[in-house]
Amino acid sequence: MNNKVISAEEAVKKVKDGDTVMVGGFLAGGFPEELVHALVDTNLASNLTIVSNDTGTPELSIYKLVKSGRVKRIFASYIGSNPETGRLLMTKEAEVQLFPQGTLAEKIRAGGSGLGGVLTPVGVGTVVEEGKKKIEIDEKEYLLELPLKADVALIRAHKADEAGNLVINGSSRNFNMVMATAAEYVVAQVDEYVKTGEIDPNHVNVPGIFVDAIVKVGENA
Repeated sequence: MNNKVISAEEAVKKVKDGDTVMVGGFLAGGFPEELVHALVDTNLASNLTIVSNDTGTPELSIYKLVKSGRVKRIFASYIGSNPETGRLLMTKEAEVQLFPQGTLAEKIRAGGSGLGGVLTPVGVGTVVEEGKKKIEIDEKEYLLELPLKADVALIRAHKADEAGNLVINGSSRNFNMVMATAAEYVVAQVDEYVKTGEIDPNHVNVPGIFVDAIVKVGENA
């Protein structure tokens, strides 16, 4: 069994110039603070595309990442808590694309599932449909939303075992579960690390086959 446990600094070295990076969480809930903090502090990669539900708040490290000038594109569903993302949207210093929250989640799910896209009625007749293909089925119009994939996903879980199986508690599952399937390299920040077999298979939220590296934080890290 290969040891998947590495440091946060080692994990973010996988991020290269021009990469697309998915960041799990819903504001502070399920947000991999230590991983993003390491990306801000120790990685020189630039021209990044960030896929995040909300790009956080000024108290979270993703704010510093957005403000660093190393992000050229942002895909999100809500940016009201990050004034820097809002500024970039207005000044066009970076490309900021907003999607309805469910649509963003489905685009990521489609990427992880190998689908060519998803059809949704959400946004038909609004600015959301601009530049997108519309398909009519049974006299109802749908937007074709294309899949989203990433080079790296930084996610958060409560517990991991040696095989990389993850347990994610409650609402922290948010975007973390679906992002784990849609990236080439997946790093999970966890609070607890146990031996293989100590997690009930019925409690596994993300199978270890999707997880490439684990970063243990907190006590006995």
